Amino acid sequence: MISKKMTKAINDQINAEIFSGYLYMAMSSYCNVLGLKGASHWFFVQMQEEMTHAFRFYKYVSDRGEHCVMEAVEKPQAKFKDLKDMLEKTLAHEQLVTGRINKLVDLARKESDHATDVMLGWFVTEQVEEEATASEYLQMVTLAGKDMSGILMIDKELGARVFNPPADLVIG
Repeated sequence: MISKKMTKAINDQINAEIFSGYLYMAMSSYCNVLGLKGASHWFFVQMQEEMTHAFRFYKYVSDRGEHCVMEAVEKPQAKFKDLKDMLEKTLAHEQLVTGRINKLVDLARKESDHATDVMLGWFVTEQVEEEATASEYLQMVTLAGKDMSGILMIDKELGARVFNPPADLVIG
């Protein structure tokens, strides 16, 4: 059984995941403005991942017999300085999300909610990957500095990212 407090906390996380998707979609759009089609693609795939995270939480709450309540989603920033700025904001945002996931784990453990604790383990692992990836690309862009040939090489690499929808995420 999942508590009302845990249900509310997960509903709040669903909203946060959807905001993450909006933020990355805004970054994707701005990369198009900057002519960075590869980075635009990378952020679009990032948006898709964040939405699947929201769906994963939604499915869990639904599977536990509780109701998901959708709240208004905050408007994300729309303009950015450059790719480095976006990657700095991405890393900071992912660190914020990691903190939120850790608080959910703390709550699950406080409530002895073992099923939720196990489910959240997937997100803990995912956040390590999210932070590492953002940090890696931020480091690359920082090393490239103002060298546009370096930025274009990174942009090409970013464009090679592929979205792999999770096979275990069936809603219904």
